Amino acid sequence: RVESVERVSDDQFRIAVKERAERGRANERVRELLAVYCKVPIQAVRIVRGHRAPNKYIAIKGHAG
Repeated sequence: RVESVERVSDDQFRIAVKERAERGRANERVRELLAVYCKVPIQAVRIVRGHRAPNKYIAIKGHAG
């Protein structure tokens, strides 16, 4: 599998991770990739909704777009 972050629109991303969706590992990797992409600390990236779903609502503190 290849990891990637692709901006689909102003407020949507398509993210692929290598981690399996077990014990929050994939969600944590999503947070890490978005933090790097948006140049913010990982603590600024929070999954608000969709922890167990493929589509997630994520808040990024300190990122203007």
